[in-house]
Amino acid sequence: MMKCKHFAWLSLVALPLMIVACDKNDNNIPSTSTTTITVENVLASKLLVESGIFKNDGASPVIMPGESISLKFSAAKGQAISFATMYGWSNDLFFAPAGPGIKLYEDTGTPIEGDVSSQISLWDNGTRINQVPGASVSHPGTAETTPKNIMEVNGTDAQGNTYAAASKLMNATLHYDGNSMFTLTIANASGSTSNPTPFSPGVWAISYIAGGNLLNPNPIYEAGKLSANGLTNIAEMGDNSVLGNYIAGQTGTFTPLSPVLVVVYSGIDNPIYKTGEKDRGKGLKELAQKGNASGLAAYLKTVQGVRDVYVLAAEGSTVLLPKIGGQAGSSVSQELMVAKGDRLAIATMYGLSNDWFFASKDNGVDATSKGDISSSIGLFDDGTAVNQFPGAGITQFNLAGTPLEESKAIEAVPNPNAFTTLPAIPEIIKVTLK
Repeated sequence: MMKCKHFAWLSLVALPLMIVACDKNDNNIPSTSTTTITVENVLASKLLVESGIFKNDGASPVIMPGESISLKFSAAKGQAISFATMYGWSNDLFFAPAGPGIKLYEDTGTPIEGDVSSQISLWDNGTRINQVPGASVSHPGTAETTPKNIMEVNGTDAQGNTYAAASKLMNATLHYDGNSMFTLTIANASGSTSNPTPFSPGVWAISYIAGGNLLNPNPIYEAGKLSANGLTNIAEMGDNSVLGNYIAGQTGTFTPLSPVLVVVYSGIDNPIYKTGEKDRGKGLKELAQKGNASGLAAYLKTVQGVRDVYVLAAEGSTVLLPKIGGQAGSSVSQELMVAKGDRLAIATMYGLSNDWFFASKDNGVDATSKGDISSSIGLFDDGTAVNQFPGAGITQFNLAGTPLEESKAIEAVPNPNAFTTLPAIPEIIKVTLK
């Protein structure tokens, strides 16, 4: 500053320029400005993690006595599989497990295998007057004057017609294939009973579970309620197209995002991770597997070149929840002090995964930039836990599981991936700088 005083006689026009030059050259302190980062979970979430339709693969789509079909799916503890198929030689009866569906794990977490036929019931759709079941039943038959609620048929229907137990007509067997994957085989065993009948093409579905609760415990029907969403088409005609399309529209992606780690740095590469390298053991594993950013944040504060580190938790829930129905998704914001040359990077867990995380690609972004920077975000596999179907894995931490350890290099998650197709990343996470 003494040097500046030597030039006190300069004109008032020149003086401000000299002060700027002195500050810059003598102190070498870059000017700073404020910006606000906002991270939002903008995912239009779905309540069903998996669903599908089924039919006989033979010459006819109908499953005749002695024939069977198999369904393959993934599931975590607490999830259940539900399905519906028409009792073909009836007016409007259908087979389905009681809500919420066939139980897949013991309370201890052990996968259930073997005969689960006892969980199957026969139901009256309540839209047609029942005739004596058999090949001579006329379709569609006489409509109920007023549709009735779905009711279980336990031995006899409302018209006094008799039926063998559903577990005698349909044989259902579970097999655990490993890594949270199951095969359910549905066999038509009615041929040796007093009620032989074909089974129609059907639908199946599995609900997401969050906080220990199924998001949609009755995806296909609800006992004591009116038939809806195309179930009548199955129960009366064996047509699974309408309900199949409805179920497909309810199936997709649901995930919270963990508290968001934000780091401002300069003169170094992205300090959070690098693709092609293994997890550095500095806390990213805990973020990617459990959503816990505290260890990584503590480490980053010791790294030369790192200016500021933040962990942004959503108010109330801590995690950033997606859009659910008409409810907006969660968001977090933080004011930052940034200077020319600063870079910015973030990281947050894909909550219903084994070790996937969203993070800034490559070396982050210019911290002084403005606007929507969502295109700079990628989805990565930390390589520290064996992957399972996102939202349907028994070892996923946020589904009360214990991750199965592995050691691979960090890499981008492909889309489609081995399990599902995800929405585009900007349709899940939105990041803006203002």
